[in-house]
Amino acid sequence: MTLENGRRWNHNIHYHSRILRAVPDGAQRALDVGCGEGMLARELRRTVPHVTGIDLDAPSIDQALKYPDDVDYVLGDFLTHPFEPASFDVIASVATLHHMDAAAGLARMRDLLRPGGVLAIVGLARSAMPDDLPRDLAGVVVGTFHRVAKGHWKHPSPTVWPPPVTYPQMRTLAAEMLPGSRYRRHLLLRYSIIWRKPQG
Repeated sequence: MTLENGRRWNHNIHYHSRILRAVPDGAQRALDVGCGEGMLARELRRTVPHVTGIDLDAPSIDQALKYPDDVDYVLGDFLTHPFEPASFDVIASVATLHHMDAAAGLARMRDLLRPGGVLAIVGLARSAMPDDLPRDLAGVVVGTFHRVAKGHWKHPSPTVWPPPVTYPQMRTLAAEMLPGSRYRRHLLLRYSIIWRKPQG
């Protein structure tokens, strides 16, 4: 955990480490989808020479541009921005996929990733009741302990609630669109997907 993240905590930041651990060795180009004010993009830049962050929210991009880093920030729609296909070694997305059609978002990420590259997602989904109730209650309890111990940083980006896709639906979608991906449901009301694009 870096000093910057050590001063901030929320449910999304808690899982940044899963994204950072997934960065493949030798990655040269990274894309942070829904970068917000750029915290994860700056973290990626510590190990990846060329990092691009894209977000639709102008105030968030304005905040990101205030940091003295060399991340390329783009104000625009990830689904339509003219990125070159298969041009990124790693694509990261935290709490962004539920802001768009999930299938369209996954397809776009898949197309922009080079063969051998890694897609790393941390997302929110809608609980399927009553099956998810025990896990959700446990997550609220654990999240409360974290808030008490670390405080809670409220990100400046817009929110979408409730997420349109449930956790089971997200797992199914990932399996269908990203064969061989690793889907995991996390305690603090998040899921992660890690996928390496096949060579050839």
